[in-house]
Amino acid sequence: MEHVYKMFLKGEVFDSLRDLIPALTGRMFRRQGLSPSDKREFWALQDVSLEVKRGQAFGIIGPNGAGKSTMLKLLSRVMKPTRGSINLAGRCSALIELGAGFHQDLTGRENIYLYGSILGMTRREIVSKFDAIVDFSGLAEFIDTPIKRYSSGMYARLGFAVASHVNPDVLLVDEVLSVGDYVFQRKCVEHMNKVIRGGATVLFVSHNLKTVAEFCPRCLLLERGRPLIIGPVEQVVSSYLNRSRMNHGADVNSSPVVISKVKVRNQYGECSRFQSGEKAWIDVELLAHARASKLSLTLYITDDQFQNVFDASTERLGHGNFSLEEGEVFTCTFELRLNMANGVFHPSVLVYRYDMETEYDRWAPATTIYINSEEDVRGTVHCFPKVIRQEIRPASDEEAAAAPRVGKSVTSNEVGS
Repeated sequence: MEHVYKMFLKGEVFDSLRDLIPALTGRMFRRQGLSPSDKREFWALQDVSLEVKRGQAFGIIGPNGAGKSTMLKLLSRVMKPTRGSINLAGRCSALIELGAGFHQDLTGRENIYLYGSILGMTRREIVSKFDAIVDFSGLAEFIDTPIKRYSSGMYARLGFAVASHVNPDVLLVDEVLSVGDYVFQRKCVEHMNKVIRGGATVLFVSHNLKTVAEFCPRCLLLERGRPLIIGPVEQVVSSYLNRSRMNHGADVNSSPVVISKVKVRNQYGECSRFQSGEKAWIDVELLAHARASKLSLTLYITDDQFQNVFDASTERLGHGNFSLEEGEVFTCTFELRLNMANGVFHPSVLVYRYDMETEYDRWAPATTIYINSEEDVRGTVHCFPKVIRQEIRPASDEEAAAAPRVGKSVTSNEVGS
């Protein structure tokens, strides 16, 4: 993408006589005229330039309304840029709106052929991959049922199963790895890893920063249609999350006590990437603009879904509360052992007075850390498991007699006995 801009017009825009006549009629009865504000320009993307090499995975993150989906629609040729140029080589497929081409009155089987054709697959390709698509979706039992009777989860699972078997040179993914239940989500993640290992170029949009960090070595941060930073994923994600510091600094004088500095370090210095179980030190600095008493400093950590995984405070750790006079600076260092599994975590800091339940200042998140583990452990915490014993032996007569027999039916008399 080279200096790409995309403009929309706010309000009602009529580019055909069919749309204009009913709109004018409706306004006539409502006694309203066409407002000039209906055609105000809105720039969804402004001066976006980037290059992604073949076989790379590239992440795109940013708040809602930043222009991420618009960018993917331009790349998939659904829309054309207002200005600038886009060069995309090879066969492209987009996982943007799963099942957008489904027909409600057709069965799952028929919609696989319909949706696969819309995504650019030939009939021969669909036939050869049909069994794999059905198996991936987990909907074999309902494949000949009209999809209007599917639940929203079943609908999305079938859509992802079809779209993920297109095997393109370039794959555009927009927030679709959250479909279905947990087991199906893991299957989706594993499939995406397989696609990346297979050499496809992937552009991945998601609010799940942990997944972006796992898939993509490089990343783009968009905000209000403008590219803010392009670089290593850890740097870009940290910049995105730590932009709250800018907003925090705007209100620095609104509280008697404010958090002025937060730093995370390991034994070698300031750091954002740790091994599971490694020690970390979090330095916090407070500045008093006025006298404040009975204060406590709280440190808590959230996961990539911003759910609390850890919470402690100076008072609850046995150090009591403290008071500050105007102009005084309070410094504190928390020492932690990061027994977390692989993932992205966000340390946050809160200045609080317990007896009055008063919050003076909060940084949430104050920073971002990445935890890596040599073992394939999943979840939130790392309990450092070890298998200390394995044994295979013949079953005893009592164990063999108590074991259920395959194919044997159990009667009510047997259950009662």
